[in-house]
Amino acid sequence: MIKLFQPWWKKKQRPASVVLAPDNIPKHVAIIMDGNGRWARRLGLPRIVGHRTGMKAVKRATIAADELGISVLTLYAFSTENWKRPKDEVDFLMSLPQEFLAIELDELIEKNVRVRMMGYTDMLPPHTIAAMEEATERTKHNTGLILNFALNYGGRREIAESVKAVARLVQNGELSVEDITPDSIDSHLLSAGLPEPDLLIRTGGELRLSNFMLWQTAYSELWFTDVYWPEFKQEHLIEAVAEYQRRTRRYGGLS
Repeated sequence: MIKLFQPWWKKKQRPASVVLAPDNIPKHVAIIMDGNGRWARRLGLPRIVGHRTGMKAVKRATIAADELGISVLTLYAFSTENWKRPKDEVDFLMSLPQEFLAIELDELIEKNVRVRMMGYTDMLPPHTIAAMEEATERTKHNTGLILNFALNYGGRREIAESVKAVARLVQNGELSVEDITPDSIDSHLLSAGLPEPDLLIRTGGELRLSNFMLWQTAYSELWFTDVYWPEFKQEHLIEAVAEYQRRTRRYGGLS
């Protein structure tokens, strides 16, 4: 039972019978996929089992997003800080994109999904890069849902790299300081060309952004759930979108 005055981000999930307004579906949903390790620990299993089971949730979320008419689904798969984890866990995580795409790529192509990567390749192993490049190449002409994997991604680094790019334009005389605008930064972000996230979801019960899309989420609606990522289902995405539709986005204004 939901307690009186319980914070909205701790409310239990409503059933998937929620009716959504088709004209107010978020164009871009970004998800911090958290809780794989804790889900596995709760069941007395190794952390890597949680990560592998989380791949099934990736497929469920992709199907659900496509069915809801969401245009972009960004999944935070591996951060620039995740390299601090034990090597065996990192090595396993680096194998998952290849494993997932080997299983699912043909179906993604059939469903008209376009795969995209948002991150830095400088520390990624060759097999991970090759898997992402193949998926990107084979789906580049697809016009449906954009499945955007944030892999070796960090929001602070992204902003810093964008500022460097703008500074080089100024240094080369291609841009004046007075002409620098937020759009100048936007155009050099890894997400350039994508709409900003309308809705940011974090699973696993933590209430922070963890260096994810810091610039782009300035006006995103945030939705937190205690559900661990391996347990995330269509009904949870529907409830997140329903909560999104119950809110009024004012962007600093009054209406």
